[in-house]
Amino acid sequence: MRSEPGGDTGESEPSVLDVLDLEEIDRDLYRSRLVFADPFPLYGGQVAAQALLAAGLTVGPGRLPHSLHGYFLRSGDAARPTIFRVERDRDGGSFSARRVVAVQGGEVIFSMAASFHAGGEGPDIPVQQMPDTDGPEGLKSYGMPRLFTMESRRPGQADPGWRLPTRFWARTTVPLPDDHLVHACVLTYLSDIGTGLANMPQDEASPGPTLDHAVWFHRHAPLDDWVLMDMEPGTVSGGRGWYTGAIFTAGGTLAASFTQETLFRAGKNPFRPGS
Repeated sequence: MRSEPGGDTGESEPSVLDVLDLEEIDRDLYRSRLVFADPFPLYGGQVAAQALLAAGLTVGPGRLPHSLHGYFLRSGDAARPTIFRVERDRDGGSFSARRVVAVQGGEVIFSMAASFHAGGEGPDIPVQQMPDTDGPEGLKSYGMPRLFTMESRRPGQADPGWRLPTRFWARTTVPLPDDHLVHACVLTYLSDIGTGLANMPQDEASPGPTLDHAVWFHRHAPLDDWVLMDMEPGTVSGGRGWYTGAIFTAGGTLAASFTQETLFRAGKNPFRPGS
């Protein structure tokens, strides 16, 4: 059994590449190999990244993910493998559509729709600009829990003083292969960490478990180089909170956009200053 992220069991820590090590059981059927002790439910970014990889392994060469939409249905267990079943909905002239279900103990814990595109010629207009913030060099490390072999830096925040940042730099600490699908999966792995709802002004409410998560991949971003993750709150209503986020390359280009909805439960907000 592997050690948990940040744990000290005398074993070497797994890498993000171990997270993406899937065994092909049969056509369109895959199983994760990495298991480890974790006192918390299975990290959503892990199962989403693995589901995207499983889908990507069934499309033709040159077709890369351009969007995914996932739903977290049940808590998963990091100490047991996850089975991924892929449905090939359509392969068109330049797009491929896939659906994936992730199963543990005979129950679906996560479902995803993903679309892949062969790309094409067209204008490249990066309208959204990276926030004016400190670069990663010289900043102190910021500990990101639950992620294997990734490091982060915390720049100045739009709302300083809160315990959980909504803006940070991140990259892998291991080299990644020259495979755009792998980098997209690592970006997905990263995109579920943190929340854009931690810094809400309410004293007696805070974000809870994730309900759904979507990512749009605009441009390639090497995840073994620095990327900036920036999140902004959107709205809270009906016991749910919604926020958006953007991931920029080290050069300042928008690489991906994402959005997430979580339960927003009554109770003391643990992220408030002084809490």
